[in-house]
Amino acid sequence: MDLFDSTTLGLAAALRATGARQTATAQNLANVNTPGYRRVKVDFEEQLQATIAGGDRKALDAFSPALTVDAAAPIRADGSSVNVETEAANQATNGLTYQALATVMRARIDIVESAIGAR
Repeated sequence: MDLFDSTTLGLAAALRATGARQTATAQNLANVNTPGYRRVKVDFEEQLQATIAGGDRKALDAFSPALTVDAAAPIRADGSSVNVETEAANQATNGLTYQALATVMRARIDIVESAIGAR
């Protein structure tokens, strides 16, 4: 019997993915003035949904989203595709997503701790 269900594993995977997205955003901001730098992104929602739908707990536990170059981002005159305002908005949105996921995860852990008498 496993201690954590697929929902908890999915939440953990989503937390890892939002962490990867935060790293990508930080990388973009660090290279905002680098000529020719192409913006990177982490889109994981559809990938994670497919992994969850597949029902393979090991795949869910090992879920790791891919970092990709954003080919749709407009390119500036210097060849860079980073827009500071876009990155700041993405950073704020991702931070709120991470916070919401962490809150739900904490509630689930509290339930498990309560059930085993650890609280």
